[in-house]
Parts: sequence; structure tokens; C-alpha cells
Amino acid sequence: MKLHRLELEGFGPFLERQIVDFDAFADDGIFLITGRTGAGKSSVLDGVCYALYGGVPRYDGAERRLRSDHCGLDDPTTVTVEFSAEGRRWRVTRSPEYERPKRSGTGTTKEPHRAALEVLEAEGWTGVAARPVDVAAHLDEILGLTQQQFLQVILLAQNRFARFLLAKNDERQALLRTLFGTRSFEQYAAALDDRRKRAAERLAAEGTEVSTLVDEAERMVAAFDAARAADDAGDDTPPPAVAAGAPSHGPAPTIHDRLAHVVRGVERMEYRVEAAAHERETAKRGLDAALAAEREATALHGRQVERRATRERLAVLESDTERIDAARAELGTATAAEALRAPLEAVARAERSLPPAEAARDDAVAAAERLGETGLDSTLTLSARDDALTTLLAHVDEALALEDDLAAIDADIRARQVQLDDAVRRADDVAARLADVPAARVALDERLAELADATARRDLATAERAEVDRRLEAALEAERLAEERDTADLAAVVRADELQRAVEAWSGLLRRRLAGAAGELAHALVEGEPCAVCGSTEHPAPAVGADDPVTDAEIAAAEDRKNAATEQDRLASDAARITRDAHALAAARAGGETVVELRRRRDRIDADLARAQADAAERDRRAAERVALLEREATDAAESERLGRELADARQELALRRQSAETARAAVTEARAEFPTVRDRRRDLRARRDGVRAVIVARSEHETRVRAVVEARAALDEVLADSTFADASEVRAALREPGERRRLEAAVADHDATLAATRRRLLELELHLVDAPDEPIDLAPVATAVLEARGAVESAAATHAAAAAAATHVRALAERADAGSAAVAELADAHAVVARLADTMAGRAPNTRRMTLETFVLAAELEEIVDAANLRLDHMSAGRYRLQHTDALAARGAASGLGLEIMDAFTGQCRPPQSLSGGETFLASLALALGLAEVVTARAGGIRLDTLFIDEGFGSLDDETLDLAMRTLDELRQGGRTVGVISHVASMKDQLPAQVRVTATPRGPSVIRQDSAAVGALA
Repeated sequence: MKLHRLELEGFGPFLERQIVDFDAFADDGIFLITGRTGAGKSSVLDGVCYALYGGVPRYDGAERRLRSDHCGLDDPTTVTVEFSAEGRRWRVTRSPEYERPKRSGTGTTKEPHRAALEVLEAEGWTGVAARPVDVAAHLDEILGLTQQQFLQVILLAQNRFARFLLAKNDERQALLRTLFGTRSFEQYAAALDDRRKRAAERLAAEGTEVSTLVDEAERMVAAFDAARAADDAGDDTPPPAVAAGAPSHGPAPTIHDRLAHVVRGVERMEYRVEAAAHERETAKRGLDAALAAEREATALHGRQVERRATRERLAVLESDTERIDAARAELGTATAAEALRAPLEAVARAERSLPPAEAARDDAVAAAERLGETGLDSTLTLSARDDALTTLLAHVDEALALEDDLAAIDADIRARQVQLDDAVRRADDVAARLADVPAARVALDERLAELADATARRDLATAERAEVDRRLEAALEAERLAEERDTADLAAVVRADELQRAVEAWSGLLRRRLAGAAGELAHALVEGEPCAVCGSTEHPAPAVGADDPVTDAEIAAAEDRKNAATEQDRLASDAARITRDAHALAAARAGGETVVELRRRRDRIDADLARAQADAAERDRRAAERVALLEREATDAAESERLGRELADARQELALRRQSAETARAAVTEARAEFPTVRDRRRDLRARRDGVRAVIVARSEHETRVRAVVEARAALDEVLADSTFADASEVRAALREPGERRRLEAAVADHDATLAATRRRLLELELHLVDAPDEPIDLAPVATAVLEARGAVESAAATHAAAAAAATHVRALAERADAGSAAVAELADAHAVVARLADTMAGRAPNTRRMTLETFVLAAELEEIVDAANLRLDHMSAGRYRLQHTDALAARGAASGLGLEIMDAFTGQCRPPQSLSGGETFLASLALALGLAEVVTARAGGIRLDTLFIDEGFGSLDDETLDLAMRTLDELRQGGRTVGVISHVASMKDQLPAQVRVTATPRGPSVIRQDSAAVGALA
């Protein structure tokens, strides 16, 4: 990163825009920023830091007084820095938050913090970001350094050199953490400590769970043993392992001992489960035997009941035989008649269709006769008449089209006549307008000539009005400033009087103090002790002081009043001078004329301007009218020519249309005959033809129906002759509907099938029950036996299930407890490892150095910083001093690991940095800061640093040590680096001819003047 240019305006002690061109020092490589105390040397570096990061190191934790106190409400505050990074040139501009006047109304409003970032492209400066948050985000990527890193590696600010060298372990850790971003290691240690706590909590929870499982298992085993003891009270042979159990005295049993006791209890419970299973199987066999006997008895009883019912059903079926035979006969006759159903229905349909056909034929003939069509007795006559009417209709249809078109032709003729009349009228109007054009054009030309100078007069009057307004505004301001000037002059006189009185009061006090000085010295004399003035131990005639001595407080107060009066006098004088200058400037802008004269002059100009504007407006209007007149003349000429062609075409087309109308009208008259219209005659001819065709269709249909009746009767007689029926009426009597036939068929078939099946089943039952009585046997005894056997099975199953569930549950508890015990052991081992590692990383035992993980990492960084710093400290201290990193334990249990000490080669002993003198502290701090800069730069991605600033501290060095320090700084500028140094040391002004001089003006604001070595040589 390399700085090129800095601009400050309204910032710190600077009011007017000040510029520092860092590129001018590129050849020198090192330059001095010099000036009196308070002039604003450090504010130059503040401006650089503020532009890049929006903050100033001197105001950390305090009010940020960035805006200059010399600024008025309308004065701007901006800081601009141009720098190079990443191979490109950038420009950042910032403005802090401050109060400014409202744009409308009175009072002030807050101007927000503003920032802008630009990059230099081939076409010039191009905007990159325009909001403070966006500018900060881009600068983070471009610079690659945080503000803390920037202050440690580029801008080594005042009072920050010794901060890192003399810091305590915790303070140094906080600074290194910010520079190297090692907070993640602290987070690692915290995360591991959380893991230790979670492992301890889990270990405790697992142990509690295992103990709970063992307790529950022991309670269940104890309950089982108690129940068995009650059941076996009279039995001399206990089950296996019944005597085993937990000891009743001695040390408390372990989890493993208790688990062994539970396992032995499980073995006893499983023995009981096996016994209950045997009892359950015995009960099941008894139930199976009872169920078999019940099934046999139930089957015999069912067959006895079925045999009785089958006998009764067979008797009923045999009694219904006569009815079924009658139905069988009826079904046979209906089936034979069904073959003759189709011929009968065909005859009926043919006979029903004949009367309607006869009526339709008679109606068609009557309708044709009503239309005038008679003599249509034969089919040949009907066909001939149909053809004649069809031919005549074709001719009438052609005439009908002409009749329809005739009305449209007449309407078209009338419309064309109207259009022709309109065209004639428009042609006459155009001709009249063309005749009026020459006279109107001459009148407009004459008026335009009269108004030719209107625009020039209007522009001249406008310019004069603007000039008068400017002078009038200046004259009004001069009147207002005259009052302010008089007020400021009066205030300056008053402040001068006050200053004179304050100076006289202060001088008087000083004179009184000097007059009473001898008395004060005499008052301090003690017999036998030397005098502070002459050294004598004898005081023969001490002076007597005044009764009213002047104290230091009174002199200090008088001096403060004098200084305040001096400042007020200066401010009043400046204000008077500023108001006088402003009044003189305003009077000069007014041109020496009064407000009344300027207002009269403005009124005259306003009248001239109004007349000129009216004439100019009329001229523009007349010019537009002339252009429109010429355009209308050309348009009317073209229109007149077009209308002439249109009239000739319209007259010819109208004559042709009238001739076509006469031809069509003659053809329509011929086709209409005696009817009012051709359409009426066409309607009459179509009705006659339709009547003739209706007669043809009706006669043909009647003949077809007659043939159908004859054919149907012949077919019926033929099938009757081959059947068993005498005539058609007998067939109709024998016919049955399909549903009735299906019912008869179902009744006969069902009766026959049921009768046969019943007889077969009864025969089977009689064969199986040859020796069985007719009355069914009693089933109650076998049912009772089944109930008793089932109850015994359920009781045995319940006993077995309860014993098995208890044994399974206790075994599951024992297995879970055993697995949990193993898990607890593993967790205990894991917890021990995690706890030891967490304590070590947190600086607790067994960590004897009390170094946290983050401190350990930072200690390695600190060692690199010390190595880099010693390369320069060795040279600057002539080989006497070297920095050393120490991880010795701090006192009273404080954190350690980041200590620094000084190895003194003259004594061969190490001593704390606080023991160094002021100059030695500065050299060690400078070397450490430069070493820190190199390491931080390497950690930030190898950023190239082409500009470096060092603020103050050289005044504490003797000439020889200063020379060594200057040689070190001279080495820093190698490779194109530029180093800026802030110092009051006079000898440095001679050694560094390239200088930036910051000077406070008599009015208060500071200014910057810049000299490079080359410029100084030319001077």
C-alpha cells in the first residue's frame, strides 16, 4: 500500500482546504512533519486514519471532535486520501456527522456521515461505493489490514510506542489477539471446557441410571422371593439357588455384587417359569379332550335334528306335486305358441299402418287442388308437372337476384349523386381560398418587417434586468452589513477596553507580588538554616511583607482573565474586520448606486421588457401564421387538382350505374308476371311444386302399405298350417309374457331339484343314524366340562405369562444395567482424557505454566516479533540491549506466557522494560513496533507497505542515539518506501530537508506548507 495525496478541509485545526502530496517525497524517501505544539501535526495522520477507517486513534473512547472548531455553519468538512493497492489507484472521501443550516427555514439540521470510494480508470475516476458501510466493506478487502493492524504497521501514532512494550500480560494478549485474530483458539478452549462439563454431566447421569435399574431389579427379585416363600411355606425342598442373596453386613456392595445377586434371582424366576409352562401344557391337554367330546356330541345332536326336519320337508314337497304338473303343462303350451308370436305381430303392425297412409294420400291431393293443380290422376302426369315447375323456378330465381340488386343499385346511384354534389362544393371552396392567399401574405410580410427587432430588444432588457437584480441584492446586503459592521466595531472597542483593564489588573498583581517577594522569602527563613538566596545561616534583618500579599491563585486567575480577554478581543477584531470586508465587497458589487435608484431603474427596465416580450411573442405568432398560410396554399392547390380528377371519374361512373339499373328493371318486370314482386311469384311456384311432390310421396307410401298387409297375412296362414293351433285366436290365448314364462320354469325346476335333494339327504341320515333314537341327545354335560377345562388353561397361562414377564423384565434390567455399567466405565475414561486436555488448554493443573491455548499460540507469534525487533534494536543500542520473550510464571497466580524482558549485555542480566530510561524505552518500543509491523504484514498475506509514519518520541534521545535511530529509519526507505516522521527535535530539521510544515495562523486555523529536498535545493 502506498499513499499519494491527502486533502483536509474543515478537519481538526484546518479550515481552508489543505493538501499534502506524498508523491513529492518519493525521491527523498523520508520526510519530516514539523510545527509548533498544537499546530496540528498529528491531525495530518488523523486525517489519513479517518479517511481509510472512519475513526481516529486519539479519540478512542472519547468524543470524536473531527470537525474543525473554526468552521462556520456553512463550511464543509471533508477528508480525501488517494492511495495505491492491488495494482490500482483508489480515492476515498469522508465527511463526519455535523450540524449545518437547514436548506429551507431557520435552524440547523444534522448532516450525516458520508463516504465515497472511487477507482482511477482509463476514462477517469469511477465510483465504486457511495455509502459508509459499503465503503468500509470494500476497503477491508483492498487494504487487507484492520484499523488496529494499520496503527501498528503503518501509522505508529503518538503515545502508542511504549504501550505494547510496557503492557501487562493481559493487555498484550488483547492487542495481539486483535492483530493476529486468535480469538478462535480461545473459543476452541471454551468449547473443549464445555465438552468436559457435558462429559461429567453424562457420566453422572449414566451412573444414576445404572443404579436406578439395579434398584428396580432388586425390588422385583425380593418381591418374587417373598411370594415364593409364602407359596412354599410347607415345602422342604427349595428351588435351586434360593439361599443365594446379597450380604446383610460388611461394606456396601458394589454395582457388580448387586448385579450378581440379581442374576441369581433371575435364575430362580426362570425355574418358576418352566414349572408354570408344564402346568399350562397339562391343562391344554385336558381342554383338548373336553373339546373333542363336545364336538362328537354336537355332531350327533345336529344329525338327529336334521333327520326330523328332512322328513317333514319331504312330506310337504310330495303334497305339492299336482300343482307343479299343471304349471309344467301351461309352460309347454306357451313355449309352442311363442314360435308364432312374430308372424302375428307383423300382421298387426301392417294393418295398423294402412289407414294413416290412405288419409295422407287424400290430404295431399286436396292440398294440390287448392293450389290450382288438378288432373293429377296418374303417376306420369305428376312427374311431368314436377319437371315443368322446377324449370320455371330456375328462371324466377335469376330474376329474384336482379330484383334484390335493383334496390342496392338505386341507393348507390343516389349516394354517388350526393358525393358528386359534395365534390363540386369542395372544389368551389378551395378555389375561393386560393384567391384570398396573396392579399393575406402581403399583410403578414408588412407586420413582420415592423417587428423585426423585437427579439434583440427583449434580450437586451432581460440582461439589464438581471444585472440590476444582482446590484439591488448587493445593495440590500450592503445596507444590512452596514448595521453589522457598526455593531462589530462597537463590540471591538468594548473588547479592547476590557482587554486593557484585564492587562492592567494582571500587571498590578505582578508588581504587588514582586514588591512582596522579599517578605515571602523572609517568612520562609529558619534560624540556623541557609538562606535560599545568599546561603547565609544568619538572618540579621529580614524584610517585612505587605499586609495583603498576592497569592499564586490570584495571579493565575488574573492571567486567565487576561488570556480570555485577549481571545475575546481577537475574536471581536476578526469579526469587525470580516464585517467591514463583507460590507465593502457588497457595496462594490452594488456599483455605487442606492437601493432606491436601483429599484426605479428596475421598474423602467421591466416596462421595456414587457413591451419587448409582447412584440417578440407577436412576431413569433405572425411568423408561424405566415408559414401556416404558405403550407395551406400548397395544400389547397394540390386539393384543387385532386378534386378535378375526382369529379370527372364520378360523373362517368354515375352514367354507367344508371344504364345497368334500367336493364335489370326490365328483366324483373318480365319475371314478375301478374304478381306484385318476383319473390311472390317464386313463393307461389315453390308451393305448387311442393304440393305435387307431396301427392307423389303419399301415393307411393299407400301402395307400399297395401302390399305389406297382403304379405304379412300370407306368411301367418303358412305357419298356422304347420302348427298345432287351429287359428290365430288360439295362439294369442296360449301366449305368455317372458316374465310369466320364467316364473313357471323356475317353479317347476326348483320343485324337482328340491324333491330329489331332500330324498337323497334323508337316505344318508337314515343310514348314519340306524341305532340312534329319534329324540336328540342332551348337550349340557359336555358344555360344562369344556368350560371347566378352559378355565384351568386360562389360569395356568396367566400364571406362566406373569412369571415369564417378570423374569424377562428382570433379566432385561440386569442386561441394561450391565451394559450401562460398561458404558459408565468407558465414559469415565473418556471424561478423564477430556478433563485433562480441557484443564491444560485453559491454563489449569496439570498446566504448570498457566498458559491458555490462545496464549501459547500468541507466544509463538511474540517470539517472531522479538526476533524481528532485535535486528534493529541491536543496531540502535550499539549491541547493548536485546528483547527476550519469557513465559515465567506471574505473581499471585496471574496469567503468564506473554512476558517481555530486556537483556542488558553490559551486566549480563535480564531486567524488566520498565527499568529503561525514556530514550531507551523509545528505542526498544520503536524496534518492537517495527518488528510487530513486519510480522503482522507477513500474516496479512505479504502486503507491501510503501508508506510508514512515526509520531513523536525522538526528543528523548541524545545526539548519538538519535543518529542511530535515524540510520534505522533511513534503512526503512529502501525499496521505494516513504517514511514520514513527526518530531520537535531541531537537529532533525537539518537532517531531513523534505518537510511538511504545519503552522497556526494569527486568526487560529492552521495551514500546511510542503517542501521537498529538490525544492529546497532550487531555493
